[in-house]
Amino acid sequence: MATKNARTGRAGYRCTECGRTVTKWVGQCPECSRWGTLEEAAAQPAALSKVGSSDPGSPARPIAEVDLESARAVATGIGELDRVLGGGIVPGAVVLLAGEPGVGKSTLLLETAYRWAAGGSGGRSLYVTGEESAGQVRLRAERTDSLHEELYLGAESDLAAVVGQVERLRPGLLIVDSIQTVQSAEAEGTPGGVTQVRAVTTALVALAKERGLPVILVGHVTKDGAVAGPRVLEHLVDVVLQFEGDEHSTLRMLRGVKNRFGPADEVGCFEQGDDGIAEVPDPSGLFVNGQQSPVPGTAVTVVVEGKRPLLAEVQALVSPTQMSMPRRAVSGLDSARVSMMLAVLDKRGNIKTGDQDVYAATVGGMKITEPAVDLPVALAVASAKLDVPPRANTIAVGEVGLAGEVRRVNAVGRRLAEAARLGFEYALVPPDSGRAPAEIRAVEVSDLRGALRALRG
Repeated sequence: MATKNARTGRAGYRCTECGRTVTKWVGQCPECSRWGTLEEAAAQPAALSKVGSSDPGSPARPIAEVDLESARAVATGIGELDRVLGGGIVPGAVVLLAGEPGVGKSTLLLETAYRWAAGGSGGRSLYVTGEESAGQVRLRAERTDSLHEELYLGAESDLAAVVGQVERLRPGLLIVDSIQTVQSAEAEGTPGGVTQVRAVTTALVALAKERGLPVILVGHVTKDGAVAGPRVLEHLVDVVLQFEGDEHSTLRMLRGVKNRFGPADEVGCFEQGDDGIAEVPDPSGLFVNGQQSPVPGTAVTVVVEGKRPLLAEVQALVSPTQMSMPRRAVSGLDSARVSMMLAVLDKRGNIKTGDQDVYAATVGGMKITEPAVDLPVALAVASAKLDVPPRANTIAVGEVGLAGEVRRVNAVGRRLAEAARLGFEYALVPPDSGRAPAEIRAVEVSDLRGALRALRG
């Protein structure tokens, strides 16, 4: 039976995802619409009508007198990770790194611990593993050449033991792999449960703030790719990073989801190999086919991930179908926007694909969701339908509306500068996109018909 509130006499149930409290149990949370997340909550104390005062632990000071050095970001030694973190990791910050099993989270963090210890900027590093034995981590460190005398390794699953290791070693960086395997004797529940994860994370956050110790936590993900555990876990930490990758590709993408100290939309690129993980500071070449002459059904564009422009290639294939309902297969693109482009091509561009199969994909496993890829998708489908190759050394950028108009997108100047740096000579852009670099000729197209006419120059 649910716990009664002392004043109201009503039962309380709390959502483990968003924290919403309701008086009676329901299957679906009315706040976050998650199913099966309401659990019995303890009785809440009565509201305080009067609060006494006490001496503050640290008196308030004028903002101009607050020391900035204690909040300066410290470089980890891995440029792509520092880019996503906003220049480095801030002392006392707690970072949550989430990703699917086998994507390379442990390898990346072991390399981070090695670079931190070898760089000497933050002293020694402590890597605590609760999923593997110390011998297994040592084997990985030998394989990736990540051994250093200032890199300490501990195999612990008890929170008190982890805190004891920190007290003894006083490291400059703490890595816990993973937060779901650490438990506290003072909290109820099983390891990895909602109560345990919340209690352990809260204790580690308090430890980080008290000592100015940067902490990186590894988190598991659910089947739909979200961070496992209660939603409050993401609110407790300062930075949330998502490590993504395809099992059939060596490319790995590190995305910032939340960052209190820098941009929350940056992306870092890595390549997973047999000897560890390596940075890819210039990944544009990974997302382009690299053929000398263009072929029908291709279009090159420049997407912006955070502040970084990346070259990307969209491919399309249109073929006759033998079925009553044509097939639509999409990989790396938003299937809803691709379907919308097919409808706009049919109505505004006289490119009929209603009786044919259409396949659309990106090169290199890249995922593109921004509207600026609308025009490249439309041109790739039209090129495949007409069996006409696009003009050589040409990129296309623009959002396409339902009326067939080409709309402006952000950061056109940076996109064109990146295309010019990689040797492209022409660009199809929306009207009023600003001044283009001298190395590239920008052709403004106001609607889809104009873009189709410019397809072959």
